[in-house]
Amino acid sequence: MLDRLRATERRYEEIESLMAQPEVAADFERVTELARERASLEEVVSIYREFSRVEQAVQEAQEVLQEGDPDLSALAREELPQLQERRVGLEQRLRMALLPRDPNDDKDVIMEIRAGTGGEEAALFAAELYRMYVRYAQNRGWKPELIDANETGIGGLKEVVFEVHGKGAYSHLRQESGVHRVQRVPATEASGRIHTSTATVAVLPEADEVDIQLKPEELRIDIFHSGGAGGQNVNKVATAVRITHLPTGIVAVCQDERSQLRNKTKALAVIRSRLLQQKMQRQQEETASTRRAQVGTGERSEKVRTYNFPQDRVTDHRLGVSVYGIPRILAGELDQFIDALIADEQARKMEEAMV
Repeated sequence: MLDRLRATERRYEEIESLMAQPEVAADFERVTELARERASLEEVVSIYREFSRVEQAVQEAQEVLQEGDPDLSALAREELPQLQERRVGLEQRLRMALLPRDPNDDKDVIMEIRAGTGGEEAALFAAELYRMYVRYAQNRGWKPELIDANETGIGGLKEVVFEVHGKGAYSHLRQESGVHRVQRVPATEASGRIHTSTATVAVLPEADEVDIQLKPEELRIDIFHSGGAGGQNVNKVATAVRITHLPTGIVAVCQDERSQLRNKTKALAVIRSRLLQQKMQRQQEETASTRRAQVGTGERSEKVRTYNFPQDRVTDHRLGVSVYGIPRILAGELDQFIDALIADEQARKMEEAMV
């Protein structure tokens, strides 16, 4: 492990040296790549340097004890247990920091929520999930921004696409990908019978131009009037943007902003993120080459989490854990699930690394 850490520190120092060179600093794409690599190594190098200082202090304290000076030995005996305990803690942090990381962990995300099985009730549930993630993002100090929404007549969402800007957004929110299931009596149900409905959640790392380069000739851009509730809300100027990526058929729509340029920028971000997701899936040799590998089909039998309203219980099926208090969870208090999923993933990686 120490050889690997020393090599990591050398690479970190090499990157800093490269970024200081004028010819490299003038190359935007190269600087972006190097800055991203440096950021990915920064935590490991920082912990390793602290570990090295503590290790040196442990050795010096042990040498003092061997020399036998009464005053210095007393001080060394007092400090040594604390130093050794700190060394063990830093060693554990290093092992965790060296686990394979998703290179997209620190990126912003684009989330897509779609109503699945269950008609209008599924659309209402999708709207609740959207509000839950917006509140979760706000609780963490992240910035959610709506890109596009397809609303139903009674406040549901057939689909909604939105961005979340914040450090570590992808590393946390990617845990939410999959089919979410709700069990409750719909407001439209006269007999009081419990219905089961679903919504799918897809979490895509937001790609920049360095990750995915779009060629103008591969894009068809359509401009149209944004939809509205009427009156003053109707956009009299064509600002809504629909972009089609011709080679793949991927379509992105944005009509939330008043500015055509802002809508175009957001729609391009969606296109890039979906293309990056496909690229990631091909690299990971997953069975599917589109978002369906992540979200499934929306059938009731495929689920990552169930929200059972009659019993006021939310169950995460990956963890096998149930938590009570649906209103609190729908208010964005998701840390208990997300933190546990991250810890479970890290534990599995630790086991694999020790094999």
